[in-house]
Amino acid sequence: MIKNDEKTSKMSLIDVIEAFIRESVDDGGTGTFELQRGELAGRFSCVPSQINYVLSTRFTPERGYQVESRRGEGGYIRVIRVQMDGHTRLMHAINSIGENISAETAVAILKNMVETGALSLGYAKIISAAISDTSLRPVPPKLRDMMRASIMKQCLLAMGR
Repeated sequence: MIKNDEKTSKMSLIDVIEAFIRESVDDGGTGTFELQRGELAGRFSCVPSQINYVLSTRFTPERGYQVESRRGEGGYIRVIRVQMDGHTRLMHAINSIGENISAETAVAILKNMVETGALSLGYAKIISAAISDTSLRPVPPKLRDMMRASIMKQCLLAMGR
């Protein structure tokens, strides 16, 4: 599990919690980790809302995770790494983009695709450069997320052909 070494001490609490959950999902070989929010908050000496924040921002479908929860006595949170083949992941990514996409969400999708082997690092870097705010500087700010979504979809569709 996560050790309190020099690398960990430089990480923020949110990063440490994320790393612990990711490692726990991967440890069992099932791609699933079940936890109780209160227990995890106690383990990291934080409030349960920080656990919620990590789950809602770091374990999203765009990043290849599904989070299920059951509230009340005996409630739990289950984090599941979604297993898909390359083509399915590609289609899922294209469909998840929608009409608009922020730069942060786009990068998260690309990073997940690289981590799962659905996209090469080189191709991800090219797409990332094409959809960056720097590349989209001539586009009015209100239209950038729409333009970013369109470019990203077309790049991913071209890859799938």
